[in-house]
Amino acid sequence: MVLGVYFTFAAVQGDYGMFARVAIKAEAASLEAERDRLTAELAEMQNLTHRLSDTYLDLDLLDQQARDVLGYMRADEIAIR
Repeated sequence: MVLGVYFTFAAVQGDYGMFARVAIKAEAASLEAERDRLTAELAEMQNLTHRLSDTYLDLDLLDQQARDVLGYMRADEIAIR
């Protein structure tokens, strides 16, 4: 009987038990969500990089980046802070 109780306890709370399996599944779901977020972020960065490359130059994106980074404004614009 003692041996049966020991194996039951190990099956539920041991290193490879049910609680450990639930924790591993929760961590896997968390890591998959982070992977998906990073994949979307990578796709966005690749798109922006392609749009600023030598073979394809998006002038609107270039104008936006110059405004953001260098703080450029046109003469007919008003800056609100």
